[in-house]
Amino acid sequence: MAIRTFLAIAALIAAVPGLAQAPPDWTNAPSVGVTLRSFAFDPKTVVLRAGVPVKLVLSDVKGGHSFSAPAFFAAASIAPEDRDKVANGKVEMAGGETVTIRLVPAAGTYKLTCTHFMHGALGMKGTILVS
Repeated sequence: MAIRTFLAIAALIAAVPGLAQAPPDWTNAPSVGVTLRSFAFDPKTVVLRAGVPVKLVLSDVKGGHSFSAPAFFAAASIAPEDRDKVANGKVEMAGGETVTIRLVPAAGTYKLTCTHFMHGALGMKGTILVS
């Protein structure tokens, strides 16, 4: 009887997302910086490791831009305190602003763009590669 109870509890823990895992230790998470400038992301390809907590540091040089990656943000696990920084899959930034988002990325290749008028058409596009 005790074995059945143990197996039932183990199955319950495995079935509930996050129950079996401790929250990420953000103090040891590496920072990955992305600079937003006139019609470019630097780097153009953001490379992250799947399942590894990271501090995504977005810095807008001037003028105001957006870091829009809806599929990336939807698949990632974002720290509860940082979820309000992402709206509809993007981060809106004023010129000179820096925003840090703590997240655990999911594997995949994601499109990145600035949604401000004509910025994407003028080359402000990139890729987020999570492997």
